[in-house]
This record gives sequence, C-alpha cells and structure tokens, in this order.
Amino acid sequence: MTELGLVARFVHLSASILVVGSAAMLVLAGRSDRATALAWQSRVEALTRALVWLALAFGVVVLGHQAATLESRGAAAIEAPALARVALETRFGHVWLVRHGLLLLLGAFVAFRFDLRRAVDWRAARGQSVLLAALALAALAAGGHSAAVEPSAAVAIAADVGHLLAAGVWAGALPALVVLLRAASRDAGADARPYAVVAARRFSRAALALVLVLLTSGVVIAAAQVGSVGALLGTHYGRLLMVKLALVLVALTAATLARRRVLPALGGDAATIGRPSMRRLGRTVLVEAVCALAILAVVTLLGVAPPGRHETPDWPLSFRLALGALADAPDAWPLVLVGSQIAILGVVAVLCSLVLRAAQLPLLAGGGVLLLAGVAMAVPPFATDAYPTTYQRPAVPYQAASIAAGAALYARACATCHGSSGGGDGPTARALSPPPPDLRAHHTALHTAGDLYWWITHGRRAMPAFGHLEPEQRWSLVNYLRALGAAEAARHLGAVVESPRPSIVAPDFAFAVGPTAPRALRDYRGARIVLVVVYTLPASRPRLAELAARYETLSPLGVEIIAVPADGAPDAIKRLGAESRIFFPVVTDGAPEIVRTYGLFMPGAHAEFLIDRQGYLRALEAAPRGTDRLLANVQTLNEERVVVAPPSEHVH
Repeated sequence: MTELGLVARFVHLSASILVVGSAAMLVLAGRSDRATALAWQSRVEALTRALVWLALAFGVVVLGHQAATLESRGAAAIEAPALARVALETRFGHVWLVRHGLLLLLGAFVAFRFDLRRAVDWRAARGQSVLLAALALAALAAGGHSAAVEPSAAVAIAADVGHLLAAGVWAGALPALVVLLRAASRDAGADARPYAVVAARRFSRAALALVLVLLTSGVVIAAAQVGSVGALLGTHYGRLLMVKLALVLVALTAATLARRRVLPALGGDAATIGRPSMRRLGRTVLVEAVCALAILAVVTLLGVAPPGRHETPDWPLSFRLALGALADAPDAWPLVLVGSQIAILGVVAVLCSLVLRAAQLPLLAGGGVLLLAGVAMAVPPFATDAYPTTYQRPAVPYQAASIAAGAALYARACATCHGSSGGGDGPTARALSPPPPDLRAHHTALHTAGDLYWWITHGRRAMPAFGHLEPEQRWSLVNYLRALGAAEAARHLGAVVESPRPSIVAPDFAFAVGPTAPRALRDYRGARIVLVVVYTLPASRPRLAELAARYETLSPLGVEIIAVPADGAPDAIKRLGAESRIFFPVVTDGAPEIVRTYGLFMPGAHAEFLIDRQGYLRALEAAPRGTDRLLANVQTLNEERVVVAPPSEHVH
C-alpha cells in the first residue's frame, strides 16, 4: 500500500501542478488568430481537462490510502464509513474536501465550450481557470508539514503557498511551452513563430520572478522544517531536500543558458538562425521539464517523511565547521584573512562576468578558481572533529534533577581523573598521558552536547568508555558538564545587570510549595522575571523579611521570588515562622536538586540569582544589602529589547 500511496500522491501532485502551469501558459502566450497557435491552444485546453480529471481520480486514491494508513488495514481504502471518517474528522480530510471541490468546479468550467471571440471573454475565461487551479493547489499547504509548525504556522503556510504557486506556474508551464516551440519550429508552423517567440520571452521574464519566489520561500520552508545544518545532512528529510536542491540547480543552469544564449537568437533569420534556435530552446526547456518532474517525485517523498527538525540527526561527516574553532588556532588567522580576500576577489570577478560579455568566460573561469582557492584557504581553520551524534538533541532536558543526577555519576566515575570541580586535577590525573582536559575551559563549550555524549559512550584517548550506562545517565552527565561550563562563564556576571547578549541558560527546575500542584521555572518564561533565593536560617532571615516587605512593589514590576532552603527541609514554610508575612513561593519539594545545581554557579549559605523573562541568568549576588540594586536591575530588564529567543529545553 505504501508504494501505491506514493504513486498516487505523485500523480495527483504532478497533475495539479500541470493544470496551473498549462492555464498560466495560455495567459502568458496571449490570444492569436494563427492556425498553428490556435491548434496549440486547443491541445493545451484538452490537456488541462484531462489533467483535472486525472487529479480528481488519483485524489480519491490518496484519500483511500490515507484511510487505510490511519486504520492500519487495507480494506478501509474502499469502505465508505472509513473514507467518511477521514474526510470529515481530520485536517487532511477537510483540506481534501476543499481542494477537490475546487477541482470539480474547475473540471465543470473547462468542460463547457464558451464563445471566446471577444478579448474580454477570452481573458475572463483564462483568468478563471488559472484562479481555480491556483486555489486548489494552494490549499495543499494547509494539509502539509507547514500546518504543524509552531509557533509560526501562519508564516510557514504562507511560504508554502508561495512555493507551490511559483512551482505550479514555472514547472507546470514547461510541457506546454515545449509543445509550442516544437510546433513553431517546423516549416508547417511558420505562421506561429512570432507568437512562440513572444510567448517564450514572456515566460522567461515571468520565470525569473518565479524563481526568486521559489528560492525565498524555499529558504523559509527549510528553516521551519529542517532548522539546522545537522538535520540538513544528518536526516532523511534533509538529504531529500539536498537532492531537490541539486535538481533545481540543474534546471536553473539550463534555464540560464537558454535565457542568455538561445533566447536572443529567436528573432534571427528563420531558416538559418530562428528555427534552429527554437529547436534548441525546446530541448533546453525539455531538460527543465524533466528536472521538474524529478523534483516533484522528491517533493512527494518529502511530503510523507518526518521533517528534519523532528528527526534525530546522524551526522555523516568526520568534521563540521564552527566559528569558535578558530579561537583554539590563533596561528590560522592569516590564512583566514588572506583566503577570505581571495574569495571576495573571485566573487567580484564572477559578478563582472555577468556584465562584461566580451570577457565573460575568462572572468567566470578566473573568478571560479579564485573563489575555490580562497575557500580552500579560509575554511579549514574552522573545521573541528564531528561524530554521528554531534547534532543529536539531548534526550534528557537541561534541568536541575538531571544535573544533580549527573553530578552524582560524575563524582563516582569521573572525579578521580577530572577532579571534583572538573579542572582536570584529579588524584590519578598525573599518571595519564595526555592529561585530562579542564572541563570548565573555553574549548569545552565549543563542542556540542552530542560530542560529549559520543566521548562518554565510546571513550576518548585515555578516557574509558561508559557505554554500559543507560542513555539517560549519559545525557545527565552531559547536562552536568554543560552546567560546569555555564558556571565558569557565570563568573563574569556580577550583581548588576549588563546589556550584552545573554547566553547563560538558567537550568530549569521543578518544585512544589506545600500541597499545591508542582510548578517549573520555565512556566514563568515570557511573563515574569524570577529571583531565585537560596537561603540558610537563621542568617538569611533578615533578607527574607526585607524581600517580603518589598514584594508588593516587586510583583507589579513583573518579578516573582522563589525561595529555596539550602538544607532542603520539607517543612521550610513552618521553619520560617510568622515573623514576616511571606507571599512568594517557598520550595518544600525539589530543593536539594535546585541547591545542588545552582550551587555550581555560586556556592554559599545565601545566594540570589536574577533570571530574565527569556530564561537567562543575568545577575548573581551573595550578600545583598537592601533592594535598591534589585529594583535597578529589574528596571533595566524591563526596558531592554529582547535580542535572543528563549533557550531550548535541551541545551546543545
């Protein structure tokens, strides 16, 4: 059933695209009273009618395949109740009903023979066909992957609509244009040669704009469905997208050659230049059409494949490019500088070749050589080792519970070599060659969470493999190592909020206050600034009383305070007593993990962590005096522009 479903989707999509393109090609070519042109128009009209009914027929097959897939039984494909459930109770079915209603309307419209002798009637009829076909094709976007994109589904659907319509007009018009060029290139079709030349030139101008729409919308769709270089090369969806891009480049190359070399010659002498050029143009357009057909096959596979964003990437290369890699190779800066300048010269030469036709080939060839040489010099210093798991998303969220579990594993299995704080100074470190690295150093942050997971699983140099641990345990170790690096970076934070781009993610945590429902730090993102206060009684009592007294001022400013007892006492609220009326949350469940995690950033009997609305750590303070500084920090956060997105639940 899977193969049948793919074939049905391919035929249905191809027919829908060709309907739009054929109708659009008639509009682009315009009216004519020449016999050959009229015969061509009649053939395209007949083709359009056949394609509409072909799309309807295979659309029914697609509906049946969807019913069989959803109910996991082949018989559902021909059962009316199963088909009705899919059509009436699913998004796919709703979109299917709308599209096929439009196709039925289009089929009925093109079946009638209208009197089109008047120009206004001709334009109205052709425009109506294009409109109905375009609406039916555009509706596909509402039932595809774009409809599930969060949080910007509307943008993704709009990009998909633009992509579909541009592809429909460009790719769908190619077969009709091939037929016209072949007919006009024969001796018998000489009467339609001027008409074909005008049609080809109009299509060429339109195709230029359509390709720009295709490329722009394609970038938006790729960003929404793939999201990263790792998913582009490391997932089935991403690799299919690369195949599609390669086919598009072949088609664009053929189109560019035709536009620059063949199209200008169409107006030459008919016998020696015009007709031979028209035949060459027809062959070039045929190459574009074949590429378009192959692209539609790839698009069919993309439509049933999970988007790369939702797959686990399996990186196929032994290296990747990272801007931070250059920091560990300062001697490579001259190569990067010289190589980048050579590459820029190559780009300039290529651009000049587009303008200076007299020296076009030498400039193009020389520019290409310079560009490749510059890239070969400038890019290698940015290369760093990569592994199959390099771009994998951690299976365990970056949360205090995971970090605390990773800390316990680290103390048992890693501290003897790497040291209790990750400095590479454990008791057995001196006996190892090379010595263990400092896990808090800058170079560690250059590696992805997937890199760390690979090393933990398979070992590295003198480090043994820990593949016997459960995957969740290995990811918890990764989260702990990430927290160590973040804690080292947090040493540059002070008690005052500064404006640079925030980068230190505040580890998420779950907590409960008495018998109330559990909450999480991430619940406040986008809504409140959070002050996490780790306190110890009785030393912290005056500070808690001070915060309680100013809570009525802080809360309207968008601040929430979460008090965490350093000893993790479940009766923390009772221990505070009634000396100060505290209305902010006091953690009674989850405190040990929070204290263990946030103690990496600032150990001590009392510590306060200011976290902005996006979820980034912005200020640390151990012994605050008064609330004036806190109020000033809150004002700064309330006034600053948001320059970064909220961090992912999984730190990469």
